[in-house]
Amino acid sequence: MIEKHILIEDIDPMLLYGVNNTNMQMLKALYPKLRIAARGNVIHVMGDELQMSAFEEIVEKLQKHIHKFNSLTEEEILQILNGEKTNREGVEGVIVYSVTGKPITARSQNQQRLVQAYQENDMIFAVGPAGSGKTYTSIALAVRAMKNKEIRKIILSRPAVEAGEKLGFLPGDMKDKIDPYLQPLYDALEDMIPTQKLREMMEQNIIQIAPLAFMRGRTLNDAVVILDEAQNTTSAQIKMFLTRMGINTKMIITGDMTQIDLPKGVRSGLREACSILEGTQGISFIEMNEKDIVRHKLVTRIVNAYNKYEAETEKGKEYIGNNKNEQI
Repeated sequence: MIEKHILIEDIDPMLLYGVNNTNMQMLKALYPKLRIAARGNVIHVMGDELQMSAFEEIVEKLQKHIHKFNSLTEEEILQILNGEKTNREGVEGVIVYSVTGKPITARSQNQQRLVQAYQENDMIFAVGPAGSGKTYTSIALAVRAMKNKEIRKIILSRPAVEAGEKLGFLPGDMKDKIDPYLQPLYDALEDMIPTQKLREMMEQNIIQIAPLAFMRGRTLNDAVVILDEAQNTTSAQIKMFLTRMGINTKMIITGDMTQIDLPKGVRSGLREACSILEGTQGISFIEMNEKDIVRHKLVTRIVNAYNKYEAETEKGKEYIGNNKNEQI
């Protein structure tokens, strides 16, 4: 009789153990010659050497399955045990799987272009309206790179620019004031990484979420770095951010030119960067539109209505201007 301790790494142990330890109870029944006890992220096993070896192998396969699919069912345990492919395998176009095991894929042609551009370039600018999936798809690409051990860090940033309210009037310390600006990034990560694992990765600075000002002076290596809401950067800010790029790093810059909250007279750094860097080798530009919107169908209608209103307003201004010239 031998005894071993199996360490559970890279996954949330609860996904392996199952709700109320149902998965572990099933494994105990499948290996009757072993005494199995799971505590925290360690499985204590004692018993027959032959079954011990088989148990270690199956636990390793189950961990790999959970690492990829973020879930595990009793049916999948049996399929893996029998050397069969699970029902989740073979799905094409999956970037990563959500915490519920749902496949996250590119849902429009331009989102697919973003995925392709990520493979071919180290820097991507993705510009488009609210709800077009530019940020969500970018974070999915970063999580996939982390899971595949292509990088060591994910760094997400946003400029903390007021959109109607002032930071100084918000309650709490600086973190409390800034966190609401970063919440959309937290939301996307929580969709893709189990809560406990995400907390650990953030505590270890494997995943970092910070305001743009915190990027100054850093060199970002072995990372996917995403700058969200880049339309609200100034020229100096976006130049500072882009020059943080280090070895084995990919940068994705996202923004919506119709939602600029900068003070009047301040030019958007995103608009300037797109103009200056157009045609630069190694940089890709993806322009999204209302056809890429994957939120509620009303979001598409709202965007279209505002675009129509703005076009008619500009046309009216042009008409008034021409009439003034004629009178003069």
